[in-house]
Amino acid sequence: MKAQQLNEEIMKIKKNLAISDTGFVFDPSTGDSYTLNPVGLELIQLIKSGQDLPAITTHITGKYDVDAIAFERYYLDFIATLRQMHLIDDNA
Repeated sequence: MKAQQLNEEIMKIKKNLAISDTGFVFDPSTGDSYTLNPVGLELIQLIKSGQDLPAITTHITGKYDVDAIAFERYYLDFIATLRQMHLIDDNA
């Protein structure tokens, strides 16, 4: 999926995930657990709050030392990883 397509849709994280404030993620439907770093946790929280890619890009580039082009590449990789782990609800 390209950044242009992500600009037009809001990602949905699976609703049944348990996500702690420390970045521990548990998927009760599979029993799998994951650990997010602080930025990954922040991205998940932004996605869960309904933010789209432009809003997330503005937030992250304003807070961290990363330009929009580099961030969008990292974001696409992050979303691809979430999809691979079946943590994105593509049916929402």
